[in-house]
Amino acid sequence: MPDVLNRVKIAKSFGSASNSYDVSSRLQRYTGKHLMSFLPNRTDLTVVDLGSGTGFFTDILASKYRQTIGIDISTKMLAFAQKNRSKEINWIEADAYHLPFQNNSIDVIYSNLVIQWCDHLDILVKEVLRVLKPGGLFIFSTLLDGTLDELKSSWAQVDEEKHVIDFKTHENLEIVFNNASCKLLEQKTQNLILEYQSVIHLARELKGLGANHVPKEKGKGLAGKDKWNKMTSSYQDFQEPSGIYPATYRVYSGIVVKLND
Repeated sequence: MPDVLNRVKIAKSFGSASNSYDVSSRLQRYTGKHLMSFLPNRTDLTVVDLGSGTGFFTDILASKYRQTIGIDISTKMLAFAQKNRSKEINWIEADAYHLPFQNNSIDVIYSNLVIQWCDHLDILVKEVLRVLKPGGLFIFSTLLDGTLDELKSSWAQVDEEKHVIDFKTHENLEIVFNNASCKLLEQKTQNLILEYQSVIHLARELKGLGANHVPKEKGKGLAGKDKWNKMTSSYQDFQEPSGIYPATYRVYSGIVVKLND
């Protein structure tokens, strides 16, 4: 039950960002375009965009493949996508843990910066493999431990609350994606450092992405003004001579193939 409620909160958080998401999604644009190079050249495929959001990349997938389906947990994101993207795309509201497809029915599942929000990654992967055809591909990007370390470190100087989600490690992913049912064909890990004019600029971008929901956060609402000021003061330790504030995103991209049953 707590996991279900958590996913409802995530859906609400991202839904509230549906109109601001595309303006704030510098990181998502970069990683999504990088994943495009992993896609198969064949066009006669059924492709699912898992966590399709505003449908920016779903639109691109629809221009390449015979059938494209956008899946998202957020009603508002889907409404935005349906209004602004190709009319050839099928949009479905669904939970990634319960995909509305038959066994062995999908050729490719594309997922850009989504699975870091899924606590039980092994269960999610099992569901992805259920719907993929043997030889089908799961092409994804996610964030690893080390992401937003500057922000984590700065908040750690203030209190013991969780202000940034726990990201999985490289080893966690290797275990999940290499087993009797699937194999990791290719992977790439890179640190991307985005620049911000201020800490409030970073906070606003995270909020604009709907990525400011922390599942296990004890406190409710915004931190008090004093705490915020202490955190921003600590973040100045990372400030560059030019005055820019960096934020590190550790990105993991991979291709997983479903092995024959």
